[in-house]
Amino acid sequence: MSEYESPEWHPAFEEYCETIYELGEDELDVIQARIAERMEVSRPAVSEMMKRLEGEGLIEAGREIKLTKKGMHLAETVVRRHRLAECFLTDVLGLSWADAHQEAGKWEHVISPTVEKAMVARLNDPTTCPHGNPIPGSSYEAPDLIALETIGVGKEFIVQRIPEELEFTEGMLDFLEQSSIIPGSKGTVTAVSPDGTATVAIEGNAIGVGGFATSRILVTAG
Repeated sequence: MSEYESPEWHPAFEEYCETIYELGEDELDVIQARIAERMEVSRPAVSEMMKRLEGEGLIEAGREIKLTKKGMHLAETVVRRHRLAECFLTDVLGLSWADAHQEAGKWEHVISPTVEKAMVARLNDPTTCPHGNPIPGSSYEAPDLIALETIGVGKEFIVQRIPEELEFTEGMLDFLEQSSIIPGSKGTVTAVSPDGTATVAIEGNAIGVGGFATSRILVTAG
């Protein structure tokens, strides 16, 4: 057993480390208020958990919260299993993005190293989850990503990544999947409204995407 491993971590510890990791991945300030918002728990509950995580050597607490090496190891393990589970649930079992995201939140706590290895083999060693977010420990190489909002009218783009922040926005995963705004889809920006809403053409359909989403959806120029 390595210095970062433990026989078993409480699921709450795993979820908090996972949240801290994903907030950092989305380049958001990792502060208690944001953790409380993402996890839909009270600020006092977050404050108490931060003390416990610090006591376990999983985080360094300050104005911004940082994972220690041990905390990063735990977070990457949970995130990897979550994203592998999403791949399995969508690619093999045919679940929707939203349903897979919810179910993977349960699977991530119970997948053993043996099952994880089998899933990697069954899925042909994926580098990203269905939403394009990198699977820790894979051979993922990031392309030159830019926000959809930076694509000018008349310009083409290829969807690459739907950050975790959008996965936790109610109804967003269903909207994006049903609109074919998924990694690998090619589209064209046909109009941009003053409020930041972009109209994009994908697979013959015109879709309005609000500014909150266009500032976060990551694409490459087509």
